Amino acid sequence: MYRFFVPNEYKNKVTDITPEMLLKRGVRGVITDLDNTLIEWDRPDATPMLTDWLTSLKNAGIQVVVVSNNNEERVRKFARPLGIPFIHKARKPMGKAFKKALQIMDVPKDEVVMIGDQMMTDVFGGNLKGLHTILVIPVAQSDGFVTRFNRLLERRIMKRLKEKGHVTWED
Repeated sequence: MYRFFVPNEYKNKVTDITPEMLLKRGVRGVITDLDNTLIEWDRPDATPMLTDWLTSLKNAGIQVVVVSNNNEERVRKFARPLGIPFIHKARKPMGKAFKKALQIMDVPKDEVVMIGDQMMTDVFGGNLKGLHTILVIPVAQSDGFVTRFNRLLERRIMKRLKEKGHVTWED
């Protein structure tokens, strides 16, 4: 069971994931979480660095879909100005939103990565769907209520993964 919480890769931040790295792996699509993965959960707009990163993916022919458990207004305010398709109230880790994102991109799942900051929703959901998962450090130290609860569970899972030797990176 714990294996579903182990990401395939770990990066400090999304901008460490380059288009060149993705293309080398044969990736043509990115499903990404929004809050604390791309931007702080309480920031409405993309930073210039993030906008550049998203543009570089688009220029490399890599599609992006934002899949968020947050409400439509929150996700739309971020994604629409950038021209990125999105799925709100995704109910991650349930698989329906991941399936819908794959349909939007029309890319086989073996050519898609899931990027997120939470093991309980992003990594678990992506792994259940058979996607290559990349866990990033949250961009903010604070979280919303539900996420704070998930982080408590994640710390316990992480401790267990370390004890079993499944974690090969530092905190």
